[in-house]
Amino acid sequence: MPATPLAVTLGDPAGIGPEIIVEAWRRRTEGDHPFAVFGDPTVLRAAGAPVVTLDRLEAAAGVFPEAIPVLGAPLAGPVRPGHPDPGHAQAVTRWITEATQACLTGEAAALVTAPVSKAVLKAAGFRHPGHTEFLGELTAGAAFAGERGPVMMLVAADLRVTLATIHLPISGVSAALTFEGLLRTIRVTEQALARDFGCAHPRLAIAGLNPHAGESGEIGREEIDLIRPAVEVLRAEGMDVAGPLPADSLFAAGMRERFDAIVCMYHDQALIPVKMLDFWGGVNITLGLPIVRTSPDHGTAFDIAGKGLARPDSFIAALKVAAAIADRRAE
Repeated sequence: MPATPLAVTLGDPAGIGPEIIVEAWRRRTEGDHPFAVFGDPTVLRAAGAPVVTLDRLEAAAGVFPEAIPVLGAPLAGPVRPGHPDPGHAQAVTRWITEATQACLTGEAAALVTAPVSKAVLKAAGFRHPGHTEFLGELTAGAAFAGERGPVMMLVAADLRVTLATIHLPISGVSAALTFEGLLRTIRVTEQALARDFGCAHPRLAIAGLNPHAGESGEIGREEIDLIRPAVEVLRAEGMDVAGPLPADSLFAAGMRERFDAIVCMYHDQALIPVKMLDFWGGVNITLGLPIVRTSPDHGTAFDIAGKGLARPDSFIAALKVAAAIADRRAE
C-alpha cells in the first residue's frame, strides 16, 4: 500500500459527503491509496465508520486498513443531515485550507474534496464562487512549472472537457470571456493533458459559444472576434487545436475520438454531455495547480443526506483519478 495518503475534506457535514466517504472506505481494495479525512470524527462515526483521530498524516497509511484516519478541528455545534448550518462554514473552510497545506508540503499526495454548499458558505461570509477559485488562492504562492490555473476539467467515460468560464449566469458569459483568459484555459488544458494524462501530442477542440459556432457572424461575433483569433495564436505556437466548432455536434462519439479534450465556453455546455455519458461516475479535476485536486461531479444533495440513498461512485472515481495523477507526477 502506498505510504503517502490522499487528503480528503469532509465537505458540508450536513450533506452526503460523510456517507460517501464512509462507503468509499468500506469498498477499499488492496493496493488503493490510503486516505485521511480532514473533518470532524464525530460526523464520520455517526455515518457508521470506525475512526482513529491523528495529529499527523504520516500515521494514516498504517491506520487505514482498519479505520478512517481523521485530522482537523471539530465542529462548534451538532450536525443534522439534510439541514445545512452556516455555523459550520468556518470549520469547512479550515479543513480545506489544512488539507491543501498538507498537499503543498508533500505530506499528502493529492486532495479530494467532498461537496460544499456555496450558499451556506456565502451566508457565513465566504467570498469565493466555489472550491476551484478558493484553491487557486490557497496555492497562489507555491511554485508551479507551467501555465497557472485554476481551470476546471470534468472527465467521464471517453470525454474530457474544460471550462473557459465556470459559475456564471448565461447572461454574463460573453462579457466574462477574454482573449487572454481563453489562451490561458487552453494552454493549461494542453499542458495538463501531457503532464497528468500522458498524452504525448494533445489534440484539443474548442467549442463555439453561439449556435452553429456563430454561423459566420450571423448568430453572434464571439467566434470571429475572440475564439478564432485565440486558436490561431495557439496554432502558431505549435499546438494541435481545432475550432471554434459547433457545440451541438462536438460531443458525438465520432467527434470525441478525434480529440483528447474539448474546451467549452460555459458551465452547462460542458457538464450536460459529461453527465449524459456517465451520470454516476464523472470526476471534477482542477488543472494548473501545484497540487492534484479532484472531487465528485455532484453537490451536497441535502435532500437525501442521511437516508442511505447516496451513491459513492463519483467520489470513488475521484479518489482513483487523484491517485493516478499523483503517481504520474511523482514519476
